[in-house]
Amino acid sequence: MGTIIYPSALKPGSKIAVTAFSSGVDEAFHPRLELVLAHLRDKGFEVIEGKCLRDNFKHASAPPEQRAQELMTFLCDDSIAAIAPPWGGEFAMEILPLLDFERLKTAKPKWLFGFSDISTVQLALMSKLGWSSAHCSNLMQLHPDETEQLTAQTLTQLTQAQSGYSCVQNASNNYQLNGESFARNPNATLQLTERTTWQAHPSGEPMAIQGRLIGGCFDTLQYLIGTPYLDLTEVKQRFAPKGIILYIENAELSPTAFKRALLSLKFKGVFAQINGLLVGRNAVTRSADKDITSQQALDDVIGSLNIPVIFDVDIGHLSPNLTLFNGACAQVSVRDGGGQITQILK
Repeated sequence: MGTIIYPSALKPGSKIAVTAFSSGVDEAFHPRLELVLAHLRDKGFEVIEGKCLRDNFKHASAPPEQRAQELMTFLCDDSIAAIAPPWGGEFAMEILPLLDFERLKTAKPKWLFGFSDISTVQLALMSKLGWSSAHCSNLMQLHPDETEQLTAQTLTQLTQAQSGYSCVQNASNNYQLNGESFARNPNATLQLTERTTWQAHPSGEPMAIQGRLIGGCFDTLQYLIGTPYLDLTEVKQRFAPKGIILYIENAELSPTAFKRALLSLKFKGVFAQINGLLVGRNAVTRSADKDITSQQALDDVIGSLNIPVIFDVDIGHLSPNLTLFNGACAQVSVRDGGGQITQILK
């Protein structure tokens, strides 16, 4: 059986490389970028800024070869402790065949943190190398004035996270439905207008699920499963013989596309391999399809599953986000609309 590899915890003086291996940062967002980079420095970290960062053309910071080369350079630099893309995007998948995973087997693991398209590379590192990563708030959300606790504690989690670390996180009180543009207001923080309610299926609460956490953005994860970049069967055999908790979050899939993607997982036997499913709040709150909602699409598929499902969890594009460590042993519970997750990095 393989061992999950947890990078060392961040500490004062740790180098954090900032590169956009998916979407870059348009000039209109540069003031926000400067604020979050300054925040890292104020926390005592040394920021290494990549060349693939401050431009964005056709949803990418640079051509695939350049993005992959820069990411490889940072991943292979043993003086770097973490890699923080500014946010996600669309085409991280392009760089996966360009990464040298054999070479990375000799590199010192480092934290790759964030969510959305960042999870594309996180999942490949988990599947190929057994490296843990942190699915959490994106760098561009880490404003020094942010008071929402799950978001504000992201960097604190990473200063403690290493092999043997354990943590408990509770569901947020409220979440953001519509936020301000960072271009219009570089100092925007979360606008927490909606009440958080975790839900369970079957509906009989309380419910608890145990297993190793693996997951990410469903928009990209659906295409990775069954490829060499996310072989869940092998991951389970190597790292999680006692079972997997799969977590997913929908960023842009329409209700019909969301239902097809869920059915695809069912047909591939994914749900038969896992102990339970966590589903983040669905970011598609408006759709041209009037015949089915995203919630109905989810209900249609999970209604026939024989595994516990917890949904509307603090995962994904309706922030805030839990800090979820891929590969960690976890117990996730829900009661009366509230939720809790305990993770042990072992």
